This record gives sequence, structure tokens and C-alpha cells, in this order.
Amino acid sequence: MSEEKKNAFLSVKDLVVEYSSDGQRIQAVNGVSFDLEKGRTIGLVGETGAGKTTIAKTILRILPDRGAHVKGGQVLVDGQDLLTLPEEEMRKIRGNLISMVFQDPMTALNPTMRVGEQIAEVISHHNDISQEESVKRAEEMLEMVGIPASRYKEYPHQFSGGMKQRVVIAIALACAPDILLADEPTTALDVTIQAQVLDMINSLKQKNNTSMLLITHDLGVVATVCDDVAVIYAGQIVESGTKEQIFDHPHHPYTIGLFGAIPSMNVDEEYLHPIDGLPPDPANLPEGCAFHPRCPYATEACKRGAIPEALTADGHKCRCINLDKVAEGGIHK
Repeated sequence: MSEEKKNAFLSVKDLVVEYSSDGQRIQAVNGVSFDLEKGRTIGLVGETGAGKTTIAKTILRILPDRGAHVKGGQVLVDGQDLLTLPEEEMRKIRGNLISMVFQDPMTALNPTMRVGEQIAEVISHHNDISQEESVKRAEEMLEMVGIPASRYKEYPHQFSGGMKQRVVIAIALACAPDILLADEPTTALDVTIQAQVLDMINSLKQKNNTSMLLITHDLGVVATVCDDVAVIYAGQIVESGTKEQIFDHPHHPYTIGLFGAIPSMNVDEEYLHPIDGLPPDPANLPEGCAFHPRCPYATEACKRGAIPEALTADGHKCRCINLDKVAEGGIHK
């Protein structure tokens, strides 16, 4: 067993998730596997609709009861498969062992409950303590995320978007979870507040030695927060490795396309280089490599059969059969 496997605290193995709608079978997650070590952060990167949020919701087992189907795979936390646990056991895990920061703070909070009560509710659910103690801890959590405890009794509509997001983070971290699932936690925030929230998440993560799965399409956020990166396309990881490997030596044409669409202060170019075309319809994925209709290096072989993972020169994984051809093209130099 490799050292990476030994130290993995969260392991997702061959995960397959489908949705059914109006008789259609929507392939949301297609054989995703990755490992997350204790105290490290992995970023799931990709366009909207790539399956990133579905992966996180599957880990926490909060997919819709109707229409969503886990067709295969395992979600192992410290060796225990969460997908096989009874619902009663999962309730003990949610918010305690694993917490999630949801994408939209405007809808993640209950508008009819005071913000402090929403934090205290999580604490009292997972701890055998008095109401007074849960209130005290909730006030401490507010202070920890930079909100005065005096605002405990205020309602969500009395907070700005950035402060709502801080409350959502306080709820997620209230029981010091071992794993934090953060679904685009800064998307709705302006740049200044975004930086503050990222710094706060980093400091709290280090304080509690929390492992984090960060879902984002913002490579700048990945550079700030993550240790490892997995690039998702059409429900499949097409490239994965350490942050340095992916940023310094991207190999998959899709990953290279993502970097090409980012403006650079060091290069004098008149136009950016967006990826041609649109993501595929998950109800009708292309055969072979799902990226081949948009890939400038696609060959006939790319259109047939499953594409295996290959190791690049620096040792990270890439799901492409034309790595030599891509390298000759010079697009990642």
C-alpha cells in the first residue's frame, strides 16, 4: 500500500451517480476517485455542471431522495464506508465529523430563525450540554468568524452577504469537524470580502487540523487555499496532482484551456484564449473522451472506449492518450 493510501482520511473510490428526469438518465458523476489526507485541502475545479457539487452531496449523503441514484463506488472515512451506514448513523456524522459550507449564503440560512440559534442548534444536537452552554459556544463561534456576539439574536436579513457567509462557516465549524466540504464559499462575495473569508477558512482549518474539499471554478482561490487539485470534466477527473504540479505543468487540454482563459499580468496579449464549444449534455455524453468535441488535439482514438489515466513526467495523473502530441503543440510551455 502506498504512503498516500496509508494517510488518506477520506477516500472516494469509483463513485458513479446518476439522476433520472423525464425518462432521461443524466450521468452526473462517472467513476470519480480521489484521496484526501488529514489536514490537507483538495480543490475540485471545473465548469458549472461538471458534477462537483454532486460529489460533495454524495459524501454527506444529502442527494435528493427522488431522482438521484448512487450507482456504484465507496466513500470511505477513516476506513468506514459512509454509503452503507443507516440514516440514523449519518445524522450523527453530519455537522459533527463532516460539515458543508453551501454555495449560496442567502438561501443556506433559515430566515425565520435568529443566526445565533442556528449555530446553537448544531452544537446542542451533537453535544450533551445545557442550553446555556450551547448559547455560549455559539457566541464564541460568532466571535471566531469576526462577528460580535451581541448580534446573536439578529436575523439573517440584518446581515450583509459577506457576514451571512461567515455565519454559514460558523455553523459548519461549530462542532470542529474533521472534514469540511466547501461549495464555492466565496462566489457571491466581492474581492475584498472574498480574501477575508479565505484567510479565515485557512486559519480555522489549520487550528483544527481540518481536511477540506473545496469546490470552485476559480483557479485564484485554488492557488490561495489548496494543497492538491482535481480537475473535473463531465463528471470525471481528467487531471489530478499537487497544486504545484497542476499549475506549473498542466497536461490535459482541458486544464490548459482553463489556464488559457485567465488574464495574466506578465504576458502582453490582446485576447484571452477561451475553450471552444460548450460542456456536453450529461444526458448524452460523447463516446470515448468527453472532451474530444472541444479538443484541438483529438484523434479518432479519442472517440472510442474509456480513456485510462496516465502518469505525466512529474508523476501526476492525466486522463489523455495524446500527451506527447499535446506536449509537441507547446500549449503548456
